[in-house]
Amino acid sequence: MDFNMKKLASDAGIFFTRAVQFTEEKFGQAEKTELDAHFENLLARADSTKSWTEKILRQTEVLLQPNPSARVEEFLYEKLDRKVPSRVTNGELLAQYMAEAAGELGPTTPYGKTLLKVSEAEKRLGAAERDFIHTASLSFLTPLRNFLEGDWRTISKERRLLQNRRLDLDACKARLKKAKAAEAKATLWNDEVDKAEQELRVAQTEFDRQAEVTRLLLEGISSTHVNHLRCLHEFVKSQTTYYAQCYRHMLDLQKQLGSSQGAIFPGTFVGTTEPASPPLSSTSPTTAAATMPVVPSVAGLAPPGEAALCLEEVAPPASGTRKARVLYDYEAADSSELALLADELITVYSLPGMDPDWLIGERGNKKGKVPVTYLELLS
Repeated sequence: MDFNMKKLASDAGIFFTRAVQFTEEKFGQAEKTELDAHFENLLARADSTKSWTEKILRQTEVLLQPNPSARVEEFLYEKLDRKVPSRVTNGELLAQYMAEAAGELGPTTPYGKTLLKVSEAEKRLGAAERDFIHTASLSFLTPLRNFLEGDWRTISKERRLLQNRRLDLDACKARLKKAKAAEAKATLWNDEVDKAEQELRVAQTEFDRQAEVTRLLLEGISSTHVNHLRCLHEFVKSQTTYYAQCYRHMLDLQKQLGSSQGAIFPGTFVGTTEPASPPLSSTSPTTAAATMPVVPSVAGLAPPGEAALCLEEVAPPASGTRKARVLYDYEAADSSELALLADELITVYSLPGMDPDWLIGERGNKKGKVPVTYLELLS
């Protein structure tokens, strides 16, 4: 009991001495040991790393989960070390509503069939989003959290210890200074000065040791940057995969809808429908298609998209054909379409009544419909 009381009294005395030293420094009444410029730069770099890591982490969480209530719920589950419950994505919920609407409004009607097709695409988009969130959380968010909750806490702890060692050192310097001043006035014995010098040497040793420990931790921030750089590459990779999946799903959906649009809206001509935006090319192939000359009507030609389209009877116009470069590989869905290989050049032209998202393409003696979004029209 006596030992504990003495220890508490000693700790209280040390705390009081540090508080006095800190206060006098703030009011300019005591000298302060300054760290070297390199050390100060390390501290500033560490603080900046911590601050930006927090901001990037929080905003990435918002990107992956825009719902603040859901983020709070996930945070609580993580703190309780419990598995976060599976949550339906917005795309999957939309897919569910569309499928239910198709069932009630008539799955065999044109609208019902389209609802089912879009529902299936939205379901795939939702699944892709779920995979992206999971991958990004593991490869990007988790390392950032580990730094803030692990390495940074260790750095903060050692910095607080260094601050205490510095306050102890400066307090010892102040006591030695006062002891020497008193000795000069013959009011103190030499042993008081010796004691103050011994305390100063001990404080200096502890400060130097703690400064070295803290310096090593701060220099480790460079390794943290390397690790975060690797994680950033992983995040970009997962995001690229996600958007590529979304793009493929929507292209498939556009292809399905485009093949039936001519039958549903036979009066639609090139240039009367708002062209779809190209996926990657800086030029708009669909916009270019809208301005291409149209081949004169061919007798007996059925609306494109229907099985009655006879490509053998279609001849290219004397003028109005254009060259196009293929952007991506394309696999023909049926005999009326032309399979494409990326980077090849083909001749294209439009026909009356064609869906604006499609053109007739020719390569040698082969001919067929081709999707405009897969082409870059050349002048």
